[in-house]
Amino acid sequence: MKTQLLSIDGKKIKDIELPECFSEKIREDIIAKVLDVERKEQPYGVFWRAGKQNSASGIISHMRHKWKTQYGHGISRVPRKIMWRRGDQFYWIGAEVANTRGGRRAHPHKVDLAGKKINKKEYALALKSAISSTTSPSLLEKKYSSLQGKKITLALPVIIEDKILKLKAKEFFSSMKKILGELYGIAIQEKKLRAGKADKRNRKYKKNAGMILVIGKNESVKISGIEVKKTNELNVSDFASGAPGRLAMFTENAIKDLESLK
Repeated sequence: MKTQLLSIDGKKIKDIELPECFSEKIREDIIAKVLDVERKEQPYGVFWRAGKQNSASGIISHMRHKWKTQYGHGISRVPRKIMWRRGDQFYWIGAEVANTRGGRRAHPHKVDLAGKKINKKEYALALKSAISSTTSPSLLEKKYSSLQGKKITLALPVIIEDKILKLKAKEFFSSMKKILGELYGIAIQEKKLRAGKADKRNRKYKKNAGMILVIGKNESVKISGIEVKKTNELNVSDFASGAPGRLAMFTENAIKDLESLK
């Protein structure tokens, strides 16, 4: 599979051969499985010390002639805590077990700290499928609602020469306008306030998918407004969060690094 290598002015320099991962069959089922594993959620379960934060002893002894025992009181061997004592007389109340006030729950939800797992070969296949989805104009239209009904004329994926990383911010974005054309509007990530009660639920802001710039593992760039990832840090969710397909730009060195992706 071949595509165009573009200059910082958006002009074609030459045709280059893409790595095999760009020709991989897009397996949406495997991608969805991996995304389910990658998704980080708040573990659902009770606090591990809930109902146990007291001074109640486990099983109070019924032995004769022993200090602080329940011998002779005619009460059950329920864990109890001392509310008051007067000499060798005590007033206990049941605590900690499920049938007492303020005690733990009988069968609480256990927090799964291990989490879900995925096979290495499955993950590798999902990552190659996710990278391959950046070449599909139809998936791009589904991802970005503003592209529906429009024809994408730009060669996908966008491969740019490494000079773009040496540009200053103003020059970088003016170069992107020349390269992307009509797609520039969806490339910039915008952060907006979410309507409703979301600000009380720790999700006050929302942002669009935007574009991802993939650079080589030995390259670096500081730019805000777009997501930047090195080839050795790529995840399936970088290209297929929510659904496969995302506007992506690769540097020439990033393409060379992806040739070794297995």
